[in-house]
Amino acid sequence: MNPETILGHLAALVACDTQNPPRLIDGDSAIFRYCGDQVGAGFTIQTWDHGDGHVSWFAIRGTPRVLFNVHLDTVPDGSGWASDPHTLAVRNGRAYGRGACDIKGAAAVLLSLAQETESPLALLFTSDEEGAGGCCVDRFLTTGLAGQFEQVIVAEPTHCEAILEHRGFLSVKTRFQGIPGHSSEARALRDNANHQMTVWAAAALQMAAGRKELEDDPGTCLNIGLIEGGTKSNVIAGDAFVHWSARLRPGACNDEFLQAMQACVPEHSEATWEVPFRGAPLPAAGMGTHKASRFCDQHGLKVGEPVDFWTEASLFSSAGLPALVLGPGHISQAHVTDEWVSLEQLEIAYGLYERVVKDNG
Repeated sequence: MNPETILGHLAALVACDTQNPPRLIDGDSAIFRYCGDQVGAGFTIQTWDHGDGHVSWFAIRGTPRVLFNVHLDTVPDGSGWASDPHTLAVRNGRAYGRGACDIKGAAAVLLSLAQETESPLALLFTSDEEGAGGCCVDRFLTTGLAGQFEQVIVAEPTHCEAILEHRGFLSVKTRFQGIPGHSSEARALRDNANHQMTVWAAAALQMAAGRKELEDDPGTCLNIGLIEGGTKSNVIAGDAFVHWSARLRPGACNDEFLQAMQACVPEHSEATWEVPFRGAPLPAAGMGTHKASRFCDQHGLKVGEPVDFWTEASLFSSAGLPALVLGPGHISQAHVTDEWVSLEQLEIAYGLYERVVKDNG
């Protein structure tokens, strides 16, 4: 392993502006051309441009049994950086740049591994993980190509520990329809859309809290993030809107929870439901961790505690594939001004990935 090679790849990847939004990227963008050039002729490469900045790039050499997944899009740069976020800066054992931790650092490690070994290797790089509306992994799964793999490793930052469980993420917009009128009418108690929403919210919060298994267990993490409704205090509200989200524990089912939330709507009320994003927990409902756990035992991977952030590992799990999360850096270093990853973590990740690739392909 040559640390300078990893940093060279990371510098090139960070220099490519892949902020999402606006996700100004396509299948011929510089970042995908760079990855194709670096892995070399030994790989068979397929690129799917799904439009609107959604790109799936798949490279495979030999007949590997493990698929590594990395997203190349990043959150927006933001302000207040000590240096240009698209020029890699190395200071005091840290590499700074947008995406250095989440998760272009892992991509740089994998490109180095592709160049420095001849082992079978499979890489899926995508461009739409950050923010709701991603389709790259789902579209790849429809090709049937994932069926050849026995294990998927999603390279999100886990401080180089294998994570087998994480919460899901469900985002829902709910609208209540009332009957407008003068607030002096007694029917306001029933017909006011804000009242309907409030009754629903109280029942929903109680339902979510009731799913706690222990006193200090948060159960389902339910968050009512945005509420809008009505026109003024002396008018019965004709409509109410609430945007809420839930993070379900590993093994839970988003659809079942949504149905339970819908059952909280008070009698004689009307509500509509829009689901901008649903990401299952890891493992997905009906899937266990035994295969991924055995994989970690076989390759000497340290298993970490479940995490609360969501990853696309759950998409693979929902498709019936054993999946785990393993990558350099810590989640606290992601999405921040002066994002960074330590050089030590990049080197540790290389060693772990190399072990997996040489042992299991």
